[in-house]
Amino acid sequence: MDDQLLNALADLDEEKTINLVKEYLSKGVSPLKVVELCQQGVEVVGKRYCNGEYYLSDLIMSEEILKEVMVILEPLITSDIPSNGMTIILGTIEGDIHDLGKNIIHYMLKSSGFKVVDLGVDVAPETFVQAVNQTKAPVLGISVLLSFCVSAVKKVVDLLMESGLRDQVKIIVGGYPVNEIVKDYTGVDYYTNDITKLFEICQMLKDELPIPEETS
Repeated sequence: MDDQLLNALADLDEEKTINLVKEYLSKGVSPLKVVELCQQGVEVVGKRYCNGEYYLSDLIMSEEILKEVMVILEPLITSDIPSNGMTIILGTIEGDIHDLGKNIIHYMLKSSGFKVVDLGVDVAPETFVQAVNQTKAPVLGISVLLSFCVSAVKKVVDLLMESGLRDQVKIIVGGYPVNEIVKDYTGVDYYTNDITKLFEICQMLKDELPIPEETS
């Protein structure tokens, strides 16, 4: 049964995806399990895009489907989830308006007790730096889908260094075009194009990093 939802999203079947989400929830499947299945479907979309089977328009379509899914699932995240004390800043880099992966990781982090500061899409490097300075968040996650936007990620790192904030924050870049070359070029701490791996990195940093006092 799980494959049905995964495949429906991977095949960009909007109506079937929404109906299956509602069906799963009515049968008592946890919202987090539904998110996990949708994430797996999104990974298939990403692979098809990388293989040339899908185009940017297909990625945009998958984003729209996911947004509808989130409308259903978001209210089911109870407000009494205990905070684990760590704040993470998320945003899609300047020049890129895709938020599919960012939205999934936002949901997963929030459901695990992280406080998420979501800056949205097309975020200027200066805005990332300002957010780090204001929130004192120890982790910054930058999403990038379009390869020509990678240089803007480097600018974020450069500005953090110029501002004296670089040593205060671990930077993760995620998205389809990222690899070891991108990591070395931009100067980030971690990279991944796998949403599950990104979540694991955040969990690891939560255990390793000191939790700063919250800034109002």
